[in-house]
Amino acid sequence: MGKSRSPRRRQAGAEAVVESVDGGCAQLIPDRDRPRAWTLLIDGAPQSHVDLDDPGRLCFDYQRRLGHVIDLAAPPGKPVHAVHLGGGALTLARYVAATRPRSTQQVVERDAALVQLVRRELPLDPGARIRVRSADAREGLAKVPDGWADLVVADVFSGARTPAHLTSGEFLDEVRRALRPGGVFAANLADGPPLAHLRGQIATAAARFTQLALVADAAVLRGKRFGNAILAASDHPLPLAELTRRAASDPHPGRVAHGTTLSDFTGGALPVTDATAVASPAPPASVFR
Repeated sequence: MGKSRSPRRRQAGAEAVVESVDGGCAQLIPDRDRPRAWTLLIDGAPQSHVDLDDPGRLCFDYQRRLGHVIDLAAPPGKPVHAVHLGGGALTLARYVAATRPRSTQQVVERDAALVQLVRRELPLDPGARIRVRSADAREGLAKVPDGWADLVVADVFSGARTPAHLTSGEFLDEVRRALRPGGVFAANLADGPPLAHLRGQIATAAARFTQLALVADAAVLRGKRFGNAILAASDHPLPLAELTRRAASDPHPGRVAHGTTLSDFTGGALPVTDATAVASPAPPASVFR
């Protein structure tokens, strides 16, 4: 598909960039309120929002909640080693680079054409230590050295569904191998009623990590509507009080489930294995209207 000029030369009156990528039709839609801010959509589904002038600003609720986990994964401003599974517009890698200068990051994004589009139209700060690899998320994770990462963030969607092989206990074994002791795993999960996928994901994480927290809208946790939920997992205590405070103070307040509440939430769901894994459910069409 056709594309317009680079946003580096656009300010007022910016036009959308539309281009075919491996995952479908990618659109970069300009934010009319911010001259260098853009929303990435794939086949009409919003994927991420990035503000080149203010990469520390997270617009989407799920990205803001992932940002809270990132903020609390280490002391403020401390550089980290981070692995991002799923790149999108590289919003969260830019966020880490802005809030934790001198961090070293690896981004694994399967869609090579999307990576090229984003790097061309929404260029990274040349001083950021961000390496982007075009590969399957699990294959890319397998190349991360043992104990290298302080933080692993999984935000992988093929279309609007998380691939099955990124939902299993064997996948989490790879995450644990890559994490240093006390490192944090954060994942963007999506589900709707009856929340069978989300319950299975919590059961799977509980079989691999001792400390869990889930951040989501109350309506999503009650199974009233489809939406995103952010899982944080570690073998060291999570900063639950501060995570709860931050989630509650967001423009769209979120709730944090942990401990017995989260155990009860699983409702007896069994951990997922490679043999039983399925992709996350497709969102209803009404979600993107």
